[in-house]
Amino acid sequence: MKRRQFLQSTSAVSLPIILGGMEVSAMTQSALFQFSADKEDHVLVLIQLNGGNDGLNMVIPIDQYDGLSAVRPGIMIQESKVLKLIDKTGIHPAMTDMHQMYKDGELAVVQSVGYPNQNRSHFRSTDIWTSGSKADEYLRTGWMGRYFDEEYDGYPEAYPNTQYPDPFAITLGSTVSETCQGEVANYSFTLTNEASVRVIEETVAAPVNNSCYSQKLTQIHEAVKKSNDYAKVVLKAFDKGSNIATYPDFGLANQLKIVANLISGGLKTRIYVVNMGGFDTHANQVLIGATETGDHAALMSNISTAVSAFTKDLKALGVHERVMGMTFSEFGRQIRANNSFGTDHGTAAPLFVFGSCVQNGVFGHNPVITSAVAAQEGVPMQHDFRSVYASLLIDWMGASESAVKNVLFEDFQRIPFVKGCTVVSGTTDEGIASLSISPNPTSDYAEVSLDHPGGYLQISVLDTLGSLLYIQSNKSMSRGTVRVNLDLQEYSAGTYYVRVASQSQVQTIRLVKV
Repeated sequence: MKRRQFLQSTSAVSLPIILGGMEVSAMTQSALFQFSADKEDHVLVLIQLNGGNDGLNMVIPIDQYDGLSAVRPGIMIQESKVLKLIDKTGIHPAMTDMHQMYKDGELAVVQSVGYPNQNRSHFRSTDIWTSGSKADEYLRTGWMGRYFDEEYDGYPEAYPNTQYPDPFAITLGSTVSETCQGEVANYSFTLTNEASVRVIEETVAAPVNNSCYSQKLTQIHEAVKKSNDYAKVVLKAFDKGSNIATYPDFGLANQLKIVANLISGGLKTRIYVVNMGGFDTHANQVLIGATETGDHAALMSNISTAVSAFTKDLKALGVHERVMGMTFSEFGRQIRANNSFGTDHGTAAPLFVFGSCVQNGVFGHNPVITSAVAAQEGVPMQHDFRSVYASLLIDWMGASESAVKNVLFEDFQRIPFVKGCTVVSGTTDEGIASLSISPNPTSDYAEVSLDHPGGYLQISVLDTLGSLLYIQSNKSMSRGTVRVNLDLQEYSAGTYYVRVASQSQVQTIRLVKV
């Protein structure tokens, strides 16, 4: 399928959010536009971290230590123990294996991923992430299910078939992932281990008539047959596949071990969804006096060792250039710690993208944190989670511009964390420069000023809970200095975030109204 440049925005309300803060400098255009491969050979592994992960305790903004120490005095990890990725940013000291992956060029960090008008309910926010919807939109399909609907006509009746005998998606667990829910059926096959895959005895054929009994029995017979056909293919892949690397023995690692086994066994499944729980850390997130240890540290260690073992296994099996993975959680935690040595439901949080074909780096800038953080304030969104999806769909899964717009309903631009598996060269893109807000603090009005390279520009204002209060977009802003006046007269006194996005960057600035 031929690709076109996705950066030609067609929607006045699209959110073009790529590479905020330029922590990754000198990104090439070829890394964005010239990667190509057999899309149907690529595998995407989604690691769902259930409960709302504390991103500030996972990806740690070293340059914000004074502010963090003031608002998280009982849970803050000592700066000397943080594993540094770049000068300004590090990860939890329990993540030594993923730290090495970063050094080896196999790990990308996408900062402050979320969505406007953040919902802090576990159930609703999970629904938003898996469906790819807006906060006020209720969809009955998942974002990957809609993509499969675009690609594979006639599902489920026409499948499996000679061309596509394998399940399109596999969920490790007892229930199918809503991520893979299509308009008619879910594309996901579920399993917990090899022993859980069963070939069911098929029912006798229905009598040939139009009775209700005949129709229902025929449906059951066909469903059982399809399930058996998929089960046989999965069992065959189990038999042919193997694992070479050594995995630790716990849930996430065991799930990823199965995924590697099936991929090495020749299964052509494109999506795997694995799950890990325990991230709702309202209390006892750390051990008192030893903040680098405790419940959250154990979770970080498990992610790190499991993903590292999986990556090493894929390399040893010779299939590493086919596989990319991503972590995500339904929301982050609040910036301030609570009184129970934990954190409460928040807004945006960082996520990891990993694999041999990842563009190594930190995509985005650290959130600015001071001692004046408001009660219940969350990390402000830089990257919309649907931009992460768009990037994976286009640059990894091989989707077209039109397919992605049908899946996500708007034009979301690409974050260049997919480099392909060959070294490429090209020219760098200009981005936002000299961004400032004055006066700040202010009482009624403020002026946003920046040097803009030309093209798309979007300015929005969000409150500390992630609610979108104001948005202004221009698809063809002239190159040069841009000044935009914000009318804050109707806003209550407090803290807000001004988010500025061009077609190559996104930045946020804290604004205080007095």
